Amino acid sequence: MVKKSRSGEAVYTASCAGCHSIGIAGAPKTNNKADWAPRLKRGMDDLVKVAISGKGAMPPKGTCGTCSADELRAAIEHMTK
Repeated sequence: MVKKSRSGEAVYTASCAGCHSIGIAGAPKTNNKADWAPRLKRGMDDLVKVAISGKGAMPPKGTCGTCSADELRAAIEHMTK
């Protein structure tokens, strides 16, 4: 059975919005270009690696332990529109 990928918006809403919507513990705020600019300079692959491994107050995969790398990428893309 093939697991269907969740959309970036669905992953964000379920697992990322709690911190990223208001910038808890230094989390870059959703759609805040200034917060995301230095991170985006490192490239999307690096952002996905950080999301997978965790950083600072963010645990590995944030609060989405079942997310695939593609789902995390989609959530990041949603947050950086």
